[in-house]
Amino acid sequence: MDRKIQIADTGGIDRLHVSADAPAEPGPGQVRIRHEAIGVSFIDIYHRTGLYPLPLPATLGVEGAGVVEAIGPGVTRLSPGDRVAYAGAPVGAYASTRLLPEARAVLLPDDIPAQAAAASMLRGITAHMLLTRTFPVAPGNTVLVHAAAGGTGALLTRWARHLGATVIGTASTEEKAGLARQAGADHVIIGRDADLVGEVRNLTDGRGVDVAYDGIGGGMLARTLACVRPFGTVASIGQAAGPIPLLDLEDIGPRRSLSLARPSFMAYASDPPTYRTAAAAVLSMMRQGIGGTVGAIYTLEDAAQAHADLEAGRSTGSVLLVP
Repeated sequence: MDRKIQIADTGGIDRLHVSADAPAEPGPGQVRIRHEAIGVSFIDIYHRTGLYPLPLPATLGVEGAGVVEAIGPGVTRLSPGDRVAYAGAPVGAYASTRLLPEARAVLLPDDIPAQAAAASMLRGITAHMLLTRTFPVAPGNTVLVHAAAGGTGALLTRWARHLGATVIGTASTEEKAGLARQAGADHVIIGRDADLVGEVRNLTDGRGVDVAYDGIGGGMLARTLACVRPFGTVASIGQAAGPIPLLDLEDIGPRRSLSLARPSFMAYASDPPTYRTAAAAVLSMMRQGIGGTVGAIYTLEDAAQAHADLEAGRSTGSVLLVP
């Protein structure tokens, strides 16, 4: 029997329950993947709490890597034994095995381990979205990356540096600041109560950054807006610290003349041509040493603890589950 983590209703980590089922047979255009590693992200937490609603009951998880063990009618690109990874809809990754549309499975080169792929696909596609679509980052740009020691923040930092940008990162502790520097951050602002705006202004000679990536939410977004130069861009990509307060349009213009983006990884990855392009770019970056780092590994049955540690900010890098 295979195991999976499901929720029957939304709420805290106590809503996560282990169940057992026989492996499902793939239908037309589907493959069955036996997972070797499963990514854990804030999207999973938002699904669990109901912030991003799902039809219930639901198996959580939007990212994983493993081996194709069965194919359905009409599948032509993949065969049993192929190594694959994926990210995005449909949800259902918190399981020993799962069914997935063939088009969502990305073939893994032999030199990319499954755990590395599971740590990189969602975060890498997110970085591709932010660095190429939301604001095309170019040499000479200065970017602000919140939580630069986290899974997305560290990968975003590496990729932005690869593109020639100067990266200002934020971190809550000295230890996490060290990890942010290892990821390539040129400067790190440390502490939740740091004078973020003042330090950014000092580091940019009063100009402000060209683009800022804010996955913290809560009251941080207002401070992030104040760090960006006129005609710069702020990408609000999450709310780990709580809901984002209502924003008055005057807070971004015309005096500031800012662009505010609220891009969605799920929407970006749901467009097939975009998904293929972004996934190929992620694999290319990984082969150049620019990928996610595994910060913590939990068993599938310990998914609740993984959620608790991620929500509390106790984790760094990417968090994985292994069946």
